[in-house]
Amino acid sequence: MSSYLKNYKVIAKDDLPAVCAFGITFTAVTLNAPMHIRYLLQKLSQGYDIRVVRQKVSSLQSAFISRETSLVFNCTGNAARCLPGVEDPKCFPTRGQVILAKAGQISCSVMRHGRDYETYVIPRPGSNGNVILGGFMQKGVSTGDTFSEETESILERTKSMLADLDSPDTEVLAVFSGIRPSREGGARVSLEEIDISKTQQKGLVVQNYGAGGTGFQAGHGMATDAVMLAEGVLQNILSGHEKFRPLL
Repeated sequence: MSSYLKNYKVIAKDDLPAVCAFGITFTAVTLNAPMHIRYLLQKLSQGYDIRVVRQKVSSLQSAFISRETSLVFNCTGNAARCLPGVEDPKCFPTRGQVILAKAGQISCSVMRHGRDYETYVIPRPGSNGNVILGGFMQKGVSTGDTFSEETESILERTKSMLADLDSPDTEVLAVFSGIRPSREGGARVSLEEIDISKTQQKGLVVQNYGAGGTGFQAGHGMATDAVMLAEGVLQNILSGHEKFRPLL
C-alpha cells in the first residue's frame, strides 16, 4: 500500500484503541463535495459547451432522443436496478446518514471500519471549519429519512474516536441521509450495442454505474474508462459533426 499512499505508516498496536486490531495513517486529498460538483458543472457547461437537460426517461432506449443519437452513457446510479433496458439485478441501495457540524478545531480525517458500520470524521475544505461526521452502511435500505437515534450514535462514536470533537466548539448544523448506488461485484463500466426501436435500429451504450460509496474517489477513473471504451465512436461523431453538442 505504501506505493499508492503518501506517507503511509502502520500504527503501532500500543497506540491503537483497545478494540482495534489494525490501523494506518497516510496523507490524502479531501474534497468539498458540493463545491466540487458545482466546479464540474461549470467546467462542462462553460469549458466544453455541454447543455444540461433535466428530464425523466421511461427506458434506456428513450435516452436515444433522435435518429442522430448514436451513443448514450448510462450513469443512472440507483435507477439502474429498475430502469427498463438496464434492470441490473446486481444493483442495490446502501443507506447512509451523516452530520454536518461546525468543528474548526479538527484538521485531519479519521475513519474506523467495523463489521456493519463505518465511523468517520472528514473536514470539509473551504467551508470555514465544517466537518462531516458519519456514519452508517445499511445494505438494502432505501429510505431517505433521517433518525435521531442514528444522529446520537454518530455523535457518540465520533467523539469516542476523536476526543477533540467532544468540545463546546462542536456545533451540529444539519443531518442528512443518502442512498449509495451499490452493486454486487463492484461498478459496471462496459460498452454494448442494444436495439433501440421496433425496426431493430441499433445504438451504443456505455454502462457506467455501481460505484456505491466510492463515487468521489472512483468517479474520475470510471469516467475516463467509460470515455476510452467509446473513443472510436466519439471520434467518428466529432469528425462528422463540426457543431456536435453533447447533452448531459
